[in-house]
Amino acid sequence: MKRIGFLSFGHWTPHPESATRSAADVLLQSIELAQAAEDLGADGAYFRVHHFARQLASPFPLLAAAGAKTSRIELGTGVIDMRYENPMYMVEDAGAADLISGGRLQLGISRGSPEQVVDGWRYFGYQAAEDDPSGAQAARQKTELLLTLLEGQGFAEPNPRPMFPNPPGLLRLEPHSEGLRQRIWWGAGSNATAAWAAQHGMNLMSSTLKDDESGEPFHVQQAAQIRAFREEWARHDHGFEPRVSVSRSIFAIVDDRDRRYFLGSGERDDQFGYIDSTRSVFGRSYAGEPDELIEELAGDEAIAEADTLLLTVPNQLGVEYNAHAIESILRHVAPGLGWR
Repeated sequence: MKRIGFLSFGHWTPHPESATRSAADVLLQSIELAQAAEDLGADGAYFRVHHFARQLASPFPLLAAAGAKTSRIELGTGVIDMRYENPMYMVEDAGAADLISGGRLQLGISRGSPEQVVDGWRYFGYQAAEDDPSGAQAARQKTELLLTLLEGQGFAEPNPRPMFPNPPGLLRLEPHSEGLRQRIWWGAGSNATAAWAAQHGMNLMSSTLKDDESGEPFHVQQAAQIRAFREEWARHDHGFEPRVSVSRSIFAIVDDRDRRYFLGSGERDDQFGYIDSTRSVFGRSYAGEPDELIEELAGDEAIAEADTLLLTVPNQLGVEYNAHAIESILRHVAPGLGWR
């Protein structure tokens, strides 16, 4: 059995053929799709976070709203760029959203992906050290602080004459949501960053893009990354079992709409190239009849290693079509692979 969810980039454009022509469209339809996915029996609704773009950017209002409208489905991010974040404020926002959802948040965080603007986090008022031009080390430092704060230990000296009574001892950030610390995921782009996530007690989130470390097919390299994560995790006593998610673009062709949108569109081969001067590999996508997909996906080593599969969805095609696309995988593909 695998958990199966969707991952939305939350694109919007004023183009007349887009079902999401404004930011309001994307936000409201994201909530509707989370509800629809829950009704279909999916396990997760995850959302990308991109600043300075016509995409989803501020995740916590969306997660809280989706949490209030659903009752079972996991709600997460993939991923929040920590270079832009104030960990103190983030802990408060995340705690509130998690409590609203009844403890269903699964927060994916990382250094982030290539940006729309140059060093966008600097516009948010943050600076990186001279020896950290990409902000990667700053993102890790903020992450370590976030994880410490989520433990819920007091650290702040209380005012001796407070406006309201305080509990005894040092104060922590509120609201505190018990258990959220174990539901933080690190979006790793390499084997080394996957091991770093394991060292710090975070679950592993691996997308369709990673550093090319061997020249092998993407799914083989990703499976090796997952094994490196689990091997490192076994060296530590974090007190809980980790989870691993992978993302894929998978479309089952079961009707004329699917044929019109995706027949022949599946990227059959991995793509190799350079991103930010790093040799990278981008995993193939899948589009075909259910029987064809079952045969192809059975050979994906990384999906076999992971416990959670996130299906990237074309959100600009609207809620109804995306619900159909998710249902097609749940009904026609997942059972044939033993995922359901």
